[in-house]
Amino acid sequence: MQTTTKTSLTPPSYPGEWSLAQIQEALKRPLPNSLLKKLKDKGNAYYLPWWTANKILDKYAVGWTFEIRDIKLSSDRIFMVGRLTIPTSEGTVYREATGTAELKREKYNQETGEYEIKEIAYGDPSSNAESMCFRRCCARFGLGLNLYEK
Repeated sequence: MQTTTKTSLTPPSYPGEWSLAQIQEALKRPLPNSLLKKLKDKGNAYYLPWWTANKILDKYAVGWTFEIRDIKLSSDRIFMVGRLTIPTSEGTVYREATGTAELKREKYNQETGEYEIKEIAYGDPSSNAESMCFRRCCARFGLGLNLYEK
């Protein structure tokens, strides 16, 4: 059984110990800025890194799993569908979400009059799409959901 105070919450000790409502209550709590990162290229908006989401799920959604269910490619993007599954006292519950990333970026070179393909600067596209997909699945359970409201 959970113990709640204003600042702490005793996490579950085994998979399926908590109900979905208890897990969501824990995941929906506002996150301290110390756990968040800033997107410098998007107006310093805050985001939850995938590794932090991973740690939070380990603590409050014991036994969770994540899998990529589908991958599609277009000429310039990768698209993924992922599933986050959490064992609860009512049974196993899952949420699915998508993630996408650019494979390449074209930039017009005024000197040559041609388009040049520029590689994406941060990480590889498949990792970026998977990270987005995972974080969106987490948000469907309530984790970091308040970050989307700003």
